[in-house]
Amino acid sequence: MARFDNPQDIKVIVATDCGSTTTKAILIEYHNGEYRLMTRGEAPTTVEAPFEDVTMGVLNAVAEVEELSGRKLLDENDKFIKPSNGKVGTDVYISTSSAGGGLQMMVAGVVRSMTAESAERAALGAGAIVMDVIASNDRRLPHQQIERIRHLRPDMILLSGGIDGGTTTHVVEIAELIAAADPRPRLGSSYRLPIIYAGNKNATVNVRETLADKVDLKVVDNLRPILERENLGPAREEIHEQFMEHVMAQAPGYKKLMSWTDAPIMPTPGAVGLIIQTIAEQYGIEAIGVDIGGATTDVFSVFRPDGEKPVFNRTVSANLGMSYSISNVFAEASLPKVMRWMPFDLDERDLRNRIKNKMIRPTTIPQSMEELILEQAVAKEALRLAFVQHKSFATVLKGVQQQRTIADAFEQSSSGGSIVNMMSLNMLIGSGGVLSHAPRRQQAALMMIDAFLPEGVTRLAVDSIFMMPQLGVLTEVHKKAATEVFIKDCLIHLGTCVAPAGTSRKGGPVLKYVIDLPTGTVSGTLNYLQMKKFDLGLDEKGLPLTVRATLEPERGFDCGAGPGHKVEAMLHGGVVGIILDARGRPFDLSTLSDGDRVRHLKEWMTELDTYPAGNL
Repeated sequence: MARFDNPQDIKVIVATDCGSTTTKAILIEYHNGEYRLMTRGEAPTTVEAPFEDVTMGVLNAVAEVEELSGRKLLDENDKFIKPSNGKVGTDVYISTSSAGGGLQMMVAGVVRSMTAESAERAALGAGAIVMDVIASNDRRLPHQQIERIRHLRPDMILLSGGIDGGTTTHVVEIAELIAAADPRPRLGSSYRLPIIYAGNKNATVNVRETLADKVDLKVVDNLRPILERENLGPAREEIHEQFMEHVMAQAPGYKKLMSWTDAPIMPTPGAVGLIIQTIAEQYGIEAIGVDIGGATTDVFSVFRPDGEKPVFNRTVSANLGMSYSISNVFAEASLPKVMRWMPFDLDERDLRNRIKNKMIRPTTIPQSMEELILEQAVAKEALRLAFVQHKSFATVLKGVQQQRTIADAFEQSSSGGSIVNMMSLNMLIGSGGVLSHAPRRQQAALMMIDAFLPEGVTRLAVDSIFMMPQLGVLTEVHKKAATEVFIKDCLIHLGTCVAPAGTSRKGGPVLKYVIDLPTGTVSGTLNYLQMKKFDLGLDEKGLPLTVRATLEPERGFDCGAGPGHKVEAMLHGGVVGIILDARGRPFDLSTLSDGDRVRHLKEWMTELDTYPAGNL
């Protein structure tokens, strides 16, 4: 670990991500004054029978990297050669993991909307899947709560409650519930379940007396020491410690893997959150990242609600995904919501059969243009629903008495205290198969625009090969290498979306624009429900070209400076370019007749060149 005192000595980095089905390895090297991705390899994860040793999958993925790069990384005993010397060895080896179901936790607190929610935020931010939230006021009887704890068998429990110096009764009652349940861990039967207590410090002695004999109790600083402040850091750090010490140590082969790595193994979602936090911090921007998988959709966000201190939030929508959970998306979104994105009619029974086929054959990919458009319509709804959940969770602290001004009282805010502000958002990053591997990048851009409805000026990007987890754990070791590779190799820069907020009942003009493109200045007026695309690509280094633009919204429409006010902006290019979206915000397709809806969908898809000509 001493090598990390001089990050400039690190020239070669190997990083792996042990996923539930695939283990991915990447090789990063320092060349010509910058860190770049050299190659990648992957192999099936081997945490389950018949292999039951996660390191086998890691060695197979690294062997592929060796073959592709010509660099010898492993010695004859399958150990990493360190440090690097010429075309042999690596300076650093790091890893993330979600194999074996990742980190599964329960959280408990006194009040569901206050301390329990703070505990949930801490667990989610640390990369956990929160299986359930127990609270004094969650309307379940004590025996039902006890039964639930016994049934779920989490990897660990985070217990919180009360402000420092407040009443201790309720938090001790929850500790007694956990003691009565006598919970058993999911993995391994030879150790006691880790429980982290992050509540009222005055209750610590009583909580210890109640739980110490039955579980492995760790005490950290209170999550809500006072009502107006959250202190999530100590709890998150302890979650990582316990994840390494207990959960990872029980999974097959992880002890060996832990002895190889130069930094603690991190849960995959926690690492993804870390790279998004790092990028937002380094560039001083507000960002949203989304990872849509087969079973879950994770949303990450960094916003600055007070204009200064960045606030990170992560949510897991465990029932929204594109294969195993695709039927849940369909059920939750409803048939009309999915069908509204389809530029043609489809028989309802045929539609339902296609959805069910995807659920029972999760690895299949669309075989026709019709199937591709349907899959992407479902993806828009999965992303939209996951984002709705995220916005409801990423809120100002509940239970805090806030002074309201007359202006606040009259402000029509639909967010309900959410800190997510689409007008101030700088960058939207997509990841997961349906976005990263869309046949055309325009499809990924349109999916994100339709699902998230960005406002004002927003950059769009997708993770090219899902290496955000490895780069996230790399930020703990070498921030410069992680951010350089993220910007130059990980992200596919799609371009910029310009979307004035506001709606119009009469149609008519929405936005006057003047854009100084390298090929010449373009100008014009965009009418309501129109979209327009201009090509603006990348420079010779693969970074987005930037151009100056003057955006003049009509009265009632806002591009970031207030309704009707002109905005001078720098627009970034990408493989798609600049997209002007005058469909209004909020945007609701259901207000259009079926004929108008289909006509407009075809117009937008044609203008963006989303699908091959003649397929709409």
